[in-house]
Amino acid sequence: MRWPAEWEPHRATWLAWPHNPDTWPGHLEAARSEYVEIVRALQGREAIELVVADEAAEASVRATLAGAGVDSDAGIRFHAFPTNDVWLRDSGPIFVEDAGKLVALDFGFDSWGGKYPPWDLDAALGARISAAAGAPTREPGFVLEGGGIDGDGDGTILTTESCLLNPNRERPPRTRDQMEARLAEWLGARSVVWLAEGIAGDDTDGHIDDCARFVAPGVVVAARAETGPDAALLAENRSRLEEAGLEVHDLPMPPPHRIDGQWCPASYANFYLANGVVLVPVFGAATDARALDVLRDLLPEREVVPVACRTLVLGLGAIHCLSQQEPALDGDPR
Repeated sequence: MRWPAEWEPHRATWLAWPHNPDTWPGHLEAARSEYVEIVRALQGREAIELVVADEAAEASVRATLAGAGVDSDAGIRFHAFPTNDVWLRDSGPIFVEDAGKLVALDFGFDSWGGKYPPWDLDAALGARISAAAGAPTREPGFVLEGGGIDGDGDGTILTTESCLLNPNRERPPRTRDQMEARLAEWLGARSVVWLAEGIAGDDTDGHIDDCARFVAPGVVVAARAETGPDAALLAENRSRLEEAGLEVHDLPMPPPHRIDGQWCPASYANFYLANGVVLVPVFGAATDARALDVLRDLLPEREVVPVACRTLVLGLGAIHCLSQQEPALDGDPR
């Protein structure tokens, strides 16, 4: 079993249209306007599999896309799968390679330790997406969120203690040895690099995709804050990455980002690598340009596309959290 790296070729990106007003209270339409830009940036690079509630929702989304100048018939396939929310990185399946064929792993989903009931529709989403993708489905039998892990496609996985070992995910509480064995069995991990915790305001208990990401085998970008609540913990995370023998490049953190008094977990590390492109969340801050330059230097073969996420991040996530890649495998008979 091998978990392909995000930078490997994709057949498609899976997305779900924002619909829950509780996720973006008072700002749902503004969040949708930013979300359209994710679709626009991906269109023509790979298939877009877009989850909507039903046929009426599909018609509404098509009208919204058309109004923004996006052709909803150009490489977009709609799926009428009702959801509680839209964070497919965590509720959707994780696609892996097994003997040259694509397999969908339908991990359990419990809304990040039971934080936002109900989550029954999201818990059922992995199996529905797997079936629509035409991939055989396997159920590992434990909760694992895609945002809580990052891999290099060659057996090294990054994660955080605060998330993967959190007692709200499983009783009795998990151990490192247990989780390393599970990651080896299901994702082909040969080495697991444990960071301490994630950034402030992250309701996932510290997902890795807000603080450290692979950009190539052995090469990592690590969020760095000079001041504020994240400075010390991100410095500790960076030290652990260096101790693991990884090449580490600093990615600045944006300044504190609040909407209506709500602290938002804004991070440039929540980028998404798609075919020929990297979609980078930006927040209208002076640090935006520096973060984009870091990624341009490290990913010269990709177009670096900034996507405004000033409102999307009110939902406590951004581009990576919203998306899930389906790899394209050579020789896959599907």
